[in-house]
Amino acid sequence: MLPLLFSLIHLAVQESPTQILSIIPAALIEREGRHLVLARDNRRLLVLEDGSLIASFSVAVGMPGWETPAGEFRVLNKILHPIWEHPQSGMQISSGSNNPLGSRWIGFYRDCKGRDAHDGNRWLTIDGCVMAGFHGTPHRWTVGRAVSHGCVRLFEEDIETLYRLVKVGTPVNVLQ
Repeated sequence: MLPLLFSLIHLAVQESPTQILSIIPAALIEREGRHLVLARDNRRLLVLEDGSLIASFSVAVGMPGWETPAGEFRVLNKILHPIWEHPQSGMQISSGSNNPLGSRWIGFYRDCKGRDAHDGNRWLTIDGCVMAGFHGTPHRWTVGRAVSHGCVRLFEEDIETLYRLVKVGTPVNVLQ
């Protein structure tokens, strides 16, 4: 009985493709080819192709002061089983269930201006380059919130799907 109830509740909160597309400017919907559109305010990532919605994912985005960068980008790289490196200490966490990046990384933004901001817990000063990308997370509760340091977190099953749907060079539009 409980699995059936969960399924019915899950179906009841599903948005229709028309509802999902209503948050995206028409020019982006009509764009040719496969591309990604991240609606930060709605915490929603869309995969579109030639005007059709291919996939839609709930995501976590950057917290205030560490907002996910807005603009037009392209997928820069894809890494299966990425190694996470702490931006200040250099400590690394290899692939596995404790890796903050999950099982896959899809980078789309890089700047080398560094960062200097509070993250809600402490002040972080990062010298050198920073990147933003789509990745999985072992912390499922964060998806749907503005809690990251600029990256876009997806459920593990969703990053696995997204990883298969994009290639290096795929356009990425991040809306304000």
